[in-house]
Amino acid sequence: MISKEQFEKEIELIITNGIREDVGSGDYSSLACIPESANGGAKLLVKDNGVIAGVALAERIFKHLDKNIQFNLYKSDGEDVVYGDVVFEVFGSSQTILKGERLVLNAMQRMSAIATKTAEYVRLLQGTGTKILDTRKTTPGIRALEKWAVVIGGGENHRFALYDMVMLKDNHIDFAGGLHQAIDKTTSYLKQHDLDLKIIVEARDLNEVSEILKHHNIHRILLDNFSLEDTLKAVEMVGNQTKTESSGGINEENMRAYAECGVNYISSGALTHSIYNLDLSLKAI
Repeated sequence: MISKEQFEKEIELIITNGIREDVGSGDYSSLACIPESANGGAKLLVKDNGVIAGVALAERIFKHLDKNIQFNLYKSDGEDVVYGDVVFEVFGSSQTILKGERLVLNAMQRMSAIATKTAEYVRLLQGTGTKILDTRKTTPGIRALEKWAVVIGGGENHRFALYDMVMLKDNHIDFAGGLHQAIDKTTSYLKQHDLDLKIIVEARDLNEVSEILKHHNIHRILLDNFSLEDTLKAVEMVGNQTKTESSGGINEENMRAYAECGVNYISSGALTHSIYNLDLSLKAI
């Protein structure tokens, strides 16, 4: 996974770019009718039920715009919220509050939806020992926010991007000339370039699971689109030799059944690509 320092840089880039995108040369709606000296306050109001996420981000956005902003917190990231809850109040320059409003709401609504979905999956897996993972199926430009939301919801992050873990999927294997060729070439490349990266290899059937197990440097085997029956067989074959991850066609209805096969992880793109924003609003007080 990426370092904390890299992650912080990603968040700063998102904030800076989000403000650039939304404010541009100026918030002329506010500049035209609100005096620069005017101060005011606003509250973040929940109009839905779920898990709140992006609270720490909201404070960073407002203070990025104006370090003198006052932020009063009532709900923290990861807490359950219901309709009518007030998450925070913000006080300071009225122009600053309006300038940051849309970026805060856009980010928090999406992050809260992801955290809510993740928490639902975590509850479904409770007691099985299986962890829920996200994927790279994220919104371009705000991956760090979406993966942050997964952690807030109780899930775990898969690799952040293409550079922090090796994942040999079906196309890599086919383009490399076969399973063993892909693994051997990867091992050689990592050694040659002094890269300490974990290797995950996708298996398309039980025969490929057997072949992957002939290599002793594999961190995890991805069981992609396996039936429940074959997943159980694969887990038995793997034993304690490496970790296992299930993906493909897994949803709320069958997730626990896959977990009960004994896989270590279930990865789900639905955490980030198939969610509906939590309804939040920022209201003047």
